[in-house]
Amino acid sequence: MSARQAKRTEFILMAAILMAQGLAQCALAQSIPTNLYDGMKWRLVGPFRGGRAEAVAGIPGNPNVYYFGAVAGGVFKTSDGGASWTPLFDHEHVSSIGAIAPAPSNANIIYVGTGEQCLRNDISFGDGVYKSLDSGKTWANIGLRDTQHIASILIDPTNPEHVFVAAIGHAFGPNEERGVFRSMDGGKTWQKVLYVDDKTGATDLVFDPNNPNILLAAMYEVRRSAWSMVSGGPGSGLYKSVDGGTTWKRLEGHGLPPGILGRIGVSVSKANSNRVYAIIEAKENALYRSDDGGANWQMMNNDPMWVRPWYQNHVYADPQDENTVYLLDLGLFRSTDGGRTFESLPVPHGDNHALWIDPANPKRMIEADDGGVTITVDGGATWTPQDNQPTAQFYHVAINHEFDYRLYGSQQDSSTVAIRSRTDHGVIDVGDWSPVGGGESGYNWPDPRDSQIVYGGDHAGHFTRYDSHTGQVMNIAPWLGGRAHPAANLRHRFQWTAPMALSPHDPNVLYLGGEVLFKTSDGGRNWTIISPDLTRNDKSKQQSTPGPLTPDNSSAEYYDTIFAVAESPIQKDLLWVGTDDGLIHLSKDGGKNWTNITPKQLPEWSRINLIEPSPFDANTAYAAADLHFSDDFHPMIFKTADLGKTWTEITNGIPKDAYVHSIHADPQRKGLLYAGTELGIYVSLDDGADWQSLQLNLPITPVYDTAIRGNDLIAATHGRAFWVLDNITPLLQANSQIASQPAHLFAPAIAYRVHTQGGFGGGSRKNVGHNPPAGATIDYYLRSVPGVVTLEILDAKGRLVHKASSEQRAESAGAGAQRRVSGRGEDSLPARTGMNRYVWNFREEGPATIPGIYILELANGGGPVVPPGMYQVKLSVGGKDYSASLEIKPDPRVHISQTDFDKQYELAVKIRDRISEIHKTVNEIRAQRGALEARRKNPNGGNDQVVQSIEQRMSEIEGRLTQVASVNRYAALVEPIMLDAALANVADAVESADSAPTAQEYVDFQEYDKEAQDLLGRWRALVGEISR
Repeated sequence: MSARQAKRTEFILMAAILMAQGLAQCALAQSIPTNLYDGMKWRLVGPFRGGRAEAVAGIPGNPNVYYFGAVAGGVFKTSDGGASWTPLFDHEHVSSIGAIAPAPSNANIIYVGTGEQCLRNDISFGDGVYKSLDSGKTWANIGLRDTQHIASILIDPTNPEHVFVAAIGHAFGPNEERGVFRSMDGGKTWQKVLYVDDKTGATDLVFDPNNPNILLAAMYEVRRSAWSMVSGGPGSGLYKSVDGGTTWKRLEGHGLPPGILGRIGVSVSKANSNRVYAIIEAKENALYRSDDGGANWQMMNNDPMWVRPWYQNHVYADPQDENTVYLLDLGLFRSTDGGRTFESLPVPHGDNHALWIDPANPKRMIEADDGGVTITVDGGATWTPQDNQPTAQFYHVAINHEFDYRLYGSQQDSSTVAIRSRTDHGVIDVGDWSPVGGGESGYNWPDPRDSQIVYGGDHAGHFTRYDSHTGQVMNIAPWLGGRAHPAANLRHRFQWTAPMALSPHDPNVLYLGGEVLFKTSDGGRNWTIISPDLTRNDKSKQQSTPGPLTPDNSSAEYYDTIFAVAESPIQKDLLWVGTDDGLIHLSKDGGKNWTNITPKQLPEWSRINLIEPSPFDANTAYAAADLHFSDDFHPMIFKTADLGKTWTEITNGIPKDAYVHSIHADPQRKGLLYAGTELGIYVSLDDGADWQSLQLNLPITPVYDTAIRGNDLIAATHGRAFWVLDNITPLLQANSQIASQPAHLFAPAIAYRVHTQGGFGGGSRKNVGHNPPAGATIDYYLRSVPGVVTLEILDAKGRLVHKASSEQRAESAGAGAQRRVSGRGEDSLPARTGMNRYVWNFREEGPATIPGIYILELANGGGPVVPPGMYQVKLSVGGKDYSASLEIKPDPRVHISQTDFDKQYELAVKIRDRISEIHKTVNEIRAQRGALEARRKNPNGGNDQVVQSIEQRMSEIEGRLTQVASVNRYAALVEPIMLDAALANVADAVESADSAPTAQEYVDFQEYDKEAQDLLGRWRALVGEISR
């Protein structure tokens, strides 16, 4: 038995002993169903800035439709030539895409290979091949689940059931399911047709475009670990089949480079099947060409710009010109002389990974890189932007303490981002985020005293202090060492994502983790080392990498470093430190003394991703760890309640392959924990004894970090940008008793009256983040649907200010109808089994309406906005009432008195009531007009001239009260407004901001009100005349 196995066996025995003690608590957790909180929804904040993609495809002859696969964000499709992208793969088991291929003979059939193909340090894994028969609407996993990383899929040009797959296999260890696979029945069965050994996979696979029985495959010996990457070995090589993949021959000599080979990319020209290009990682990286189908080769170009073959090394032959060929590396390069010379093309991002060329029109291409995907229709002269893809890969998230708080994070291969969590203009757009120093891989912390000051990290020990007041970025690194050296040769070692933490007790104190812990008390001007080397410091794991061919030493594999740092929010100077080589240390005195408190059951060489000291108990902390770099994906979270003397593993309910990136404790409810994993987010309501999914509508993607801001939960995903779960009240209040009740009304959180401007234009805007619902959020649980459910909101005097019903329906939105809305985007109170959420927009009932009349000034519906204060919510279900208090507070950025709020409300109510009276009068006029028509037709009805006079006066009054020609939105835009719309304009002005009404608003109301009273009086007199 290995040491690791022994440790896990010891832990299993310990868990068995503890199981009986925790049985009652576990039963409690298991009795809380997910439908107590499943009515909540995650909200995409953004930014819309593309992250790494490695798979692209188009439809020959169709310039509008393309597909791409993000490395941790799933599959996307555009139907408008790249102007916008729609996700198609949000709810499968994995989100990492390495290959995508629509069938040439039937574009509705799409095959996707999961698991990215360019094996850098932050890769995500896949679980085989997926197939769609309906252009990506639905998917089915069709096998090869243990391949984990798929580089290419080929489909026979005439038979969509005949498929080849190039599988790299496990990135972090040996396995058998790798190489080239073939299916003759659309993926029902698979045959391994090319296999070298359990360390070598297939990294490229191409047909002869003119003969699908001829294939070329690039085999690649590759393996990653936490401290190194092996790129190349005896297993790597180029293979050819001439019988549809049944047999293969390795191509050697005849001009190909001797010795060990690494990653190879290969392409066959459709214009001339004898022309074959291969980009080969070897002792000398170079492009090779064959003019006889691979029998003989010559080196064409060994330009030193091919610098990262293990990460790129892709080649694509133009389908119509045998001398035109494209190479992808840090840039995108094109040769028009058969590979002798190259020019650089102006793609918008670096680190290029995939290219699809339309065989019918080679000027039309889609390219994938570390910034997303981009399309050209003019042969590469111009490219579409990448700021319309929500696939950003963030490492961590921090928040500031402003009311409209911002989210801070570092995006892989881009920059830092500070983005608003909400805006006052309806959406979160490109103008609502900006970089804040730092770099692509580090932590970011805004200064709690002034969030315009942001501390940021980057790889190789680079740290900055950004000052938004001046726009300057100051270097504050504790050591100005270099990268591109083996870690063993450096004075200090910093991880790719070196940890940085602000002290919760002293905003002047900042900690940084290298191999030792650094501390500053003056914003980074001076640093002190406050620990010894807290790592294993194994020099054998600090050597040059990748190897054996092309060293890179970018710091992505720097090892034996501190990876997690935290100070207890309860006890000053209580410091917790975790390393990437599997150690945890504790200092109780601010770093003067340290104790190794590593859990006994923690496997060696695990990475401590994050340590979360409890916000309730200084003795308690949680540690998220993982061993995926050793090909072990099982989740690991540990808890101590005695300062690390003993630890308990707490992962029950988290899937076996969802290794854990982060653990955070909610500061409001003790025992409420959130875990970010490679396969999504999980929640525990019993201090980790049991976990359940909190995915809801969040796309499957790695969740690297979370943060809590009041009642909001923020997720930093490593593939789908930032998301917010607004108002987690149900999680804060859920308990087992609620589930057994027929209904339950959760106590509403404090609601803030915030103005949000929707902006101009019809339809929903694309490529933008979303604001939270504007209003008071009211959550309730229904064990079953008992019939009609009603909700009433009463003010402090018991007066009804709002009512909603599950039977309520919007009035017809047909021609000219004025629509009533609740302000929440729905026309009725939701009433489904489980948790329901209703958002009241603070408005009372709007004025009465006139059927068939559209009043632009009333198009948003609703009545006056209620003032801040205390309100009562009453939910009626099955004959029983449930009540809770609701507090509405003003926007904290606004400073006016309650008296001014009351004045605003009082005037808005008067206007609403007057408009209602006007509309009721118009409805009466129209009803009386029918009676007059009957009177005219009656021989005994009276003098026709009298009737005609009455009708004329009725029409005059009606036409002054409302615009009778305003039967739809378009008419409302051009017809002159009448009294009701004029009053509605005043109401809009009164409520345009949180302020007491202006003098002019009072004047205008009085003028229109006087006119209204005059017209209403004339109508009452006319009614008397009619009745005679």
